[in-house]
Amino acid sequence: MNSALPSLGFAGIGLMGLPMCRRLLAAGYPLTVWNRSPEKCAELVAAGARMAATPAQLCEGSDLLLLCLADTAVVRDVVFGEQGIAAGGRPGQLLVDLSSLEPAATREMAAQLHAQCAMGWLDAPVSGGTPGAEAGTLAIMAGGTAHDLERVRPVLLTLGQRVTHMGGVGAGQVTKACNQMIVACNALVIAEVVALAEQSGVDARLIAEALAGGFADSKPLQILAPQMAQSRFEPVKWHVRTLLKDLDGAVKLSREQGAATPLSGLAAQLMRLHGSQGYLEKDPATLVEMYRSKA
Repeated sequence: MNSALPSLGFAGIGLMGLPMCRRLLAAGYPLTVWNRSPEKCAELVAAGARMAATPAQLCEGSDLLLLCLADTAVVRDVVFGEQGIAAGGRPGQLLVDLSSLEPAATREMAAQLHAQCAMGWLDAPVSGGTPGAEAGTLAIMAGGTAHDLERVRPVLLTLGQRVTHMGGVGAGQVTKACNQMIVACNALVIAEVVALAEQSGVDARLIAEALAGGFADSKPLQILAPQMAQSRFEPVKWHVRTLLKDLDGAVKLSREQGAATPLSGLAAQLMRLHGSQGYLEKDPATLVEMYRSKA
């Protein structure tokens, strides 16, 4: 490991966190990991990472603390719960939250963390899914001070191809909400398109190829349409519950700002309906099942 590199603590070894940590280790960063289910850390420990027993212990010897967790409630617990990061944090350390959270809660927690232990907070949610995490091609949208971002930029560029400073703390989360509105609405329309093509006697497996390079083309189209047309729902690369959580957050944000987001509101209802049919833990490619004829 390169001793000139900052030492990192990472909490959240899930679908996104695991490939991110693989890349950080490969780049030579000293890495300590923590996860609520410790067995998920085994591969990383075998590759050279240390394992912490608690989030507070992550702070020992770490310059930067990175989080990639499920939602606002989980982040709040990991940071401020018993033996949380706030209990072990110290001035000069920086928390970098890669999770997708509510902007207002992010600003509130950043202020609370600084008041408790003088740690800084940078919200840096990512877009690109597990393929982007594995390839290091994520798009990263950051909220916080320019100084804090420059301090962590080399680490983020190990994980992503582009890092954009969107403004103060919370601005990264606002941008991620906008991203998820586009992604979720796109996924629902692609599901409609595939089902319509099938019901009209058109080979839906050719939709993505036929539209490639045209005005309707997009990464979601190229990834989801073939999966939907072939009913290829495994392995699960992301979850319906994640899109639903992010849509609900976007609608809440729009209400707080007095903005109109009717399409995202409808998308949240459709995503909730699909999730209620047993699909919350399934891949969003399963959205096509909502539109296929059950006759």
